[in-house]
Amino acid sequence: EMQRTFVEKNEKLCKKFGMFKKHDDSMQFLMEHPELVCDECANYLAIWCINLQVEEKTNLMEQVAHQTIIMQYILELAKSLEADPRACVKPFFSRIKTADKQYTDAFNDELESFKTRVRGRAEARIERAMKEAEEEERQKRLGPGGLDPVEVFESLPQVLKDCFEKQDIPMLQKAITELPEDEARHHIDRCIKAGLWVPSDDTKMFPPTETEEHRFPTKVPEENSDTVLRQRRGANDIGVESEHEEDNSPDREEPQGSQCRIQ
Repeated sequence: EMQRTFVEKNEKLCKKFGMFKKHDDSMQFLMEHPELVCDECANYLAIWCINLQVEEKTNLMEQVAHQTIIMQYILELAKSLEADPRACVKPFFSRIKTADKQYTDAFNDELESFKTRVRGRAEARIERAMKEAEEEERQKRLGPGGLDPVEVFESLPQVLKDCFEKQDIPMLQKAITELPEDEARHHIDRCIKAGLWVPSDDTKMFPPTETEEHRFPTKVPEENSDTVLRQRRGANDIGVESEHEEDNSPDREEPQGSQCRIQ
């Protein structure tokens, strides 16, 4: 709350301080605006540096980083002296302008370390934003069963990928018959949940099982790949007779086929 209030009141002044390049100008400005000598200003400058790096404004980030370290040094000096930070503005600039090599090197080392941290934070923010954007896009393309069509497509055997890329239903039905039934069921079920395969109301790719009689219809076209799979499971004469009885039923309706689409 304090940070937000400070920024609302002093953002323009903070940005102006961040652009000074000469020590004398910085010192004079802080003496004219002592309210800036505080942790809130240092925090604002640090966040501004990260934002600039995210925007790839590296030169400007390095300029503001220099001013950020100046502010931090003034605050640290105040803590070490147990004094009001506003009273430490002049002493800091007096020392930095006449500092020996050891003090100058320490200042520059801290500046370089800070810029490295800024770059790391900026990269992490960009990566996080990219992941959030990717997840948002992924959520938008989820199929009716909650699966990602891109992920499901990439998991398919190459023979099924070819079918979907060509959007060739007969080719898909043939490919299904050449796969082990459990594997074929697994892939087609995932394709349906991802929205890659959209079966019509009266046709599915497989004959029903005891636990799926409402999911897979009993009526399939004679040339449908489901018939081949049924024979592969050992239906033989009984299965064939049952199938012929269905074909001769006066209530039998011709299936409408299925639709195949690629996301």
